[in-house]
Amino acid sequence: MAENQLLDRLRMRFNQANKKNIYLISGVSIFSLLLIGYLLTGYSSPPQKLASNSNQDAQLSSFPVFKPDTKYGFILDTFHVSKDKIKPNQFLSQILDEHHVAYEKVDALVRGSADIFDVRKLRAGKGYTILAKDATSPAQYFIYEPDVYRYVIYDIENATAKVVEREITTEIKSASGIIEASLWQTMVDNNLTQDLASRLEDVFGWSIDFYHIQNGDRFKVIYEENSIDNKPVGAGKILGAYYKNYDNEYYGIHFENDKHSGYFDLEARPMKKNFLRSPVKYSRISSRFNKNRFHPILKRRKAHLGTDYAAPYGTPILSVANGVVTKASRTRGNGKYVKIKHDKTYQTQYLHMQKFAKGISPGVHVKQGQVIGYVGSTGLATGPHVCFRFWKNGRQVNHLRLNFPPPDPMPEKDIPRFNEEKDKIVEQLNKIDYKTKKVAASVESEKEDQETAP
Repeated sequence: MAENQLLDRLRMRFNQANKKNIYLISGVSIFSLLLIGYLLTGYSSPPQKLASNSNQDAQLSSFPVFKPDTKYGFILDTFHVSKDKIKPNQFLSQILDEHHVAYEKVDALVRGSADIFDVRKLRAGKGYTILAKDATSPAQYFIYEPDVYRYVIYDIENATAKVVEREITTEIKSASGIIEASLWQTMVDNNLTQDLASRLEDVFGWSIDFYHIQNGDRFKVIYEENSIDNKPVGAGKILGAYYKNYDNEYYGIHFENDKHSGYFDLEARPMKKNFLRSPVKYSRISSRFNKNRFHPILKRRKAHLGTDYAAPYGTPILSVANGVVTKASRTRGNGKYVKIKHDKTYQTQYLHMQKFAKGISPGVHVKQGQVIGYVGSTGLATGPHVCFRFWKNGRQVNHLRLNFPPPDPMPEKDIPRFNEEKDKIVEQLNKIDYKTKKVAASVESEKEDQETAP
């Protein structure tokens, strides 16, 4: 009887709420319904004991827990979300026009964000996210990801932008390998990143010609691995590295104090020398210095007084040392080329460029490692490459055969502290076992088995 009276009261309340268009959707109303359910259970079976706490917990745990989808500082569940990649020759105005944003709003956004992250820096192939109230409403936010380490939030309504750096965690890792084809292929075979190969080249780039290495060369490295949201995103700073090339052994130890910052050999001399060994990264030597080479286009014997580095179109070409640009011009044979004077003794020249880097012209000072142009095939060239030429005392020479004098070591007063760091790193390097392609495959297989195990 009591149960029927309670149900009648509930019907009356719901009828009144419907008449007044009141919708009770709150934590209080949910609590009330749970309380009523409890009362109903009590009224319908008064002789029975209440359920145990464990049963109550089991019933409560059956309710789904809502976890909002948050990203970029927004609760995405409260927006209509659109994701895509910028297409070639596509402008921001075209993208936002498809999302109902008036041209005046786009123009204001472009001007308002110019000093924060200019929209001219948006690149084809990069991902973006658009947030709007619903599918038919104008976009409220345009979020662009230039790289894994940061993103840019364009606030369309307020015509401004902000760059957000993602939180990076680092973990010390070690790696090793024995060269079977190339350094970069060995990295891939050992489940290491190309990023680590690039950083290893930054350590030894003044000492080792990575385009003239041989099978059996070996390396060990201790480095920082960067992660975002517990996912590895690339190699950070190398703390120490070892490389054996032919019968030569090289060590690179990172050392930093108030006067020094960089890599040093075991005698505390800077690894960084006056000249890089190559003007192009991630390339291969396609033709060497040869005074009696058969020219592939002219079809006759002609001295080749340079070293050709084959690389994809648009690959950056670097100045191998500090200097002054003496020529940035074009000829029928050289195509677009740059010539740099480094001092009274040395000059370098870079041929067959696709285009010059911005600001490169005669009289401009350039620094070692600065981009001066991009790989192309202008002039007498059968494919994309840079012909690198090297002058010593006005005479073209084979730069790969030159031995430049080592720089002076750091001051004596800094060496004891350096030796402490060096001894620690060398000890850690000596403990690293060499990892071959076969071992790497076995480790990866074990890892997959662990991940798929029930």
